[in-house]
Amino acid sequence: MADRLTVLQLLPALEGGGVERGTLEVARALVEAGHRSLVVSAGGRMVEQLTAGGSEHLQWDIGRKHPATLRWVLPLRRLLREQQIDIVHVRSRVPAWVLELALRGMVPEERPVRISTVHGLYSVSRYSAIMTRADRVIAVSGTVRDYIRQHYPDCPEERIAVIPRGVDPAEFPRGHRPSAGWRQQFFEQFPAARDRQLLTLPGRLTRLKGHHDFIDLVGALVAEGRPVHGLIVGGEDPRRRAYAEELRRKVQQQGLSRHVSFTGSRSDIRDIYAISDIVFSLSTKPESFGRTTLEALTLGVPVVGYDHGGVGEILAALYPAGRVPLGDLAALRRTTARLLESPGEIRPNTHFTLDRMLAQTLRLYRQALPARPARGL
Repeated sequence: MADRLTVLQLLPALEGGGVERGTLEVARALVEAGHRSLVVSAGGRMVEQLTAGGSEHLQWDIGRKHPATLRWVLPLRRLLREQQIDIVHVRSRVPAWVLELALRGMVPEERPVRISTVHGLYSVSRYSAIMTRADRVIAVSGTVRDYIRQHYPDCPEERIAVIPRGVDPAEFPRGHRPSAGWRQQFFEQFPAARDRQLLTLPGRLTRLKGHHDFIDLVGALVAEGRPVHGLIVGGEDPRRRAYAEELRRKVQQQGLSRHVSFTGSRSDIRDIYAISDIVFSLSTKPESFGRTTLEALTLGVPVVGYDHGGVGEILAALYPAGRVPLGDLAALRRTTARLLESPGEIRPNTHFTLDRMLAQTLRLYRQALPARPARGL
């Protein structure tokens, strides 16, 4: 086997998000290491960035939940043969089923190594089980590994590799401070937040993100006379506008209009983290990883979060003081009040880094190659 690998990644689209960002990061690492990188997706605004980094992109609508998607089985089988793909890395369930059908029509010597990444805690079903049938299965956290072991016992434990997602410390440098110009502009836009202790809850306005708990927390701290201001940072889900209105109505009814600001979707989240006294992660459903928690802690900003899922793992490793039992509003208030007075030490992020994630992924590619029979000459 030549040193140069040909790796194909499959995912629904490249519009934006954590899965898509991870795909581009791995693609760039492959090219930088001298390998050939291909990606199949329905396209999107990140394609230009992907190809500028030296990867090849094929625009196939391979992730749509529709019988017509099966038309890509034969083209994918042809692609695997003609391009002599060494490794195919699948990141979503519909593409995983298309790949499964494509591989069934190939003799063992032709088949590439199949690697999947389980990015989320999917609904448990035969449909979702496809993500555990690969030669190697990447779990993005210990939480995801435990989910696989509990619900898909047919997946051997030795097949699962825990490779946590990571952030680039150069993108989120510890001690980062926004420019004076940025601060002036931000506080002109949100004057009620000026000279307050800032509590920030990032995330789209969806019911699972814990916005009601956050508003109740701000209300309790205000009632104690603490000079706090809550920032709810995230865009509205077009399908859940009624929920966004419900939150605004709650803020108004509780007399918190001067103490809570809705910023909408922001591209300057790093600077908002940096001016925050505490960032929160209050999802009522366990998250598979917890990127916002990690980003804030990497900057050196305290995070208070419910102690479950990937968020609990990250807090345990970097900032145990920020852990709160799920749904315990009294403990949430006590912990927040204590950390506003004395935040304590945040451990440097040396574990959940982008470089480490990429090195572990490329190492796994190499280790997995013996799972494929030798190809004929």
